[in-house]
Amino acid sequence: MKILVIGADGYLGWPTAMRLSSKGHRVFCIDNFSKRKIELENGIKPLFKIETMQSRVNLWNKIKPKNKIKFYYGDLLNHRFIYQLLSKIKPEAIIHYGEQPSAPYSMAGREQAVFTQHNNIIGNLNLLFAIKKYCPSTHLIKLGTMGVYGTPNIDIEEGYLKIKHKNRSDTIQFPVKPHSYYHLSKAADSFNLSFASRVWGTRVTDLNQGVVYGTETKETILSEKFKTSFHYDHLFGTVINRFCLQAAIGKPLTVYGKGTQTRTFLNIEDTLNCIELAIKNPAKKGEFKVRNQFTEIFSIKQLAQKVLKASKKMGLKIKVKNLKNPRHEMTKHYYNPSNKSFLKLGLKPRLLNDDFLISEIKKIKRIKSNIDLDTIDPTVKWDQKEI
Repeated sequence: MKILVIGADGYLGWPTAMRLSSKGHRVFCIDNFSKRKIELENGIKPLFKIETMQSRVNLWNKIKPKNKIKFYYGDLLNHRFIYQLLSKIKPEAIIHYGEQPSAPYSMAGREQAVFTQHNNIIGNLNLLFAIKKYCPSTHLIKLGTMGVYGTPNIDIEEGYLKIKHKNRSDTIQFPVKPHSYYHLSKAADSFNLSFASRVWGTRVTDLNQGVVYGTETKETILSEKFKTSFHYDHLFGTVINRFCLQAAIGKPLTVYGKGTQTRTFLNIEDTLNCIELAIKNPAKKGEFKVRNQFTEIFSIKQLAQKVLKASKKMGLKIKVKNLKNPRHEMTKHYYNPSNKSFLKLGLKPRLLNDDFLISEIKKIKRIKSNIDLDTIDPTVKWDQKEI
């Protein structure tokens, strides 16, 4: 199968490209390197060096000459670029990671909010028009986020909600309550994707994904040059990465607020398996399929306790430090999202355990000289006066 991976230079894009190539697919990749530019402008970088996209592709093609990856530099905001590319390769499936992925960055000010909305929404629209014109039978798999739902006081279904109102019933897209301009852009994407499916017959699977952790896959461990990024900073870092890094250097785990806010999580290998399952079980013509992509649910406080437990096994004495929450979110809330669809398709989750956390902490300790302590604590506040 010919598959296009958009945002292939990113944390998940590169492992996805390698995984699909290793399975015998003809893989084409694009990226505009906007995330690397944001990192440079804000003085942040991953814990370990990430090779250039071209050097990674070149090495992969040398190691796997029968499963070569083809890379194109380009931007979805340039509609002529994506039109020309789709008219040329006519992919059977598209994996769309190509958006600005940071909620804190999107809340840093007017410029960052506008960039996030423009980059994500307009890029997605250009892609939809290109698919309609040049490859209308293509299956588009779009990576969204569980964050679009917010924390409603009802169970979160996978994409749709059956309602009754004044003796009438209907099925609607599940109501969303995004909590950043980044999440708002993802919600807008979903409505545009649904519209394209309904009006043009576009085949779409929208994957609302939880917080992904881990950097090692069957492919990334083949070479140091195949590593994907580990971010712990205040813009792109995840809470698991931050906790593991703080434990590795003997610093308190910084919990925002009381830590009762709840998130969904999954291992990077589960992400790749979900992508494969989505490809094998595509949306039909005119179908907008929504799947919630996660395997576990923890409060931030519960996650901190897991890291403390693993640290104790290593002989580390780590404490928890509560910081004022920079985000605008409920501290106590109901949260019960469904993730049945991937489980029914055969996903076998890799659950977070002590062995994984100990392994992560040990890896970080070996390269702790790379850590920039000044980039860890949050600098962006949701209610900041200066915008």
